[in-house]
Amino acid sequence: MDSHNNPTNKNIRTKLENGRLAALSLWNECCERLAYYGMSTNLVNYLQIRLNQGNVTASNNVTNWSRTCYITPLIEAFLVDAYFGSYWIITIFSIVYCVVRLNPSCDENGCDPTKSQVVVCFLALYLIALGTGGIKPCVSSFGADQFDANDEAERKKKSSFFNWFCLSINMGALVASSVLVWIQMNVGWGWGFGIPAVAMFIAFGPFFLGSRLYRFQKPGGSPITRIF
Repeated sequence: MDSHNNPTNKNIRTKLENGRLAALSLWNECCERLAYYGMSTNLVNYLQIRLNQGNVTASNNVTNWSRTCYITPLIEAFLVDAYFGSYWIITIFSIVYCVVRLNPSCDENGCDPTKSQVVVCFLALYLIALGTGGIKPCVSSFGADQFDANDEAERKKKSSFFNWFCLSINMGALVASSVLVWIQMNVGWGWGFGIPAVAMFIAFGPFFLGSRLYRFQKPGGSPITRIF
């Protein structure tokens, strides 16, 4: 069905190609991975340099945060399938990624963050954990939903979509782990965290503009009640 809960207009979608709509999901995933790894890869150094934490404390905080990032997809995937659907979760948490940035102020004498700045920093980190939990389980399934499983040609494109999806994840992680880490350590944390934010803005715009043409799957209700 389309965004108005009507059957999808196959003629319109054929002209614009379902693959192009799925590509918007790929670009969103690539930028989300760029943003996530752009923060997580060098986060221990950030906490040590900008928040004056010791190596053990910083490592422990990053471990706890990373654990949260891998737990939230399990919870949010359940909510997506049962109640909300992928589109709105991707939209909401893409916005979270866009607006949440880390960068307590420092001067020539170094960094001396206040308690409120530390609280805001960790609040931002855990909002990002919610964001990655919303995007991670949704983008692949939402992109695949754009292909009609009953159409032979589209079914073949759907198979190749997952190959491109894995490539988009690794491309985002590669750029983040190399280029962005270098920028953070040699140019500045503002640039190092600002570039992923801009990338998410760029990803979210085209993704949102395609809303009218997407194919949506209705939430199926709680899987627990379906089992019993």
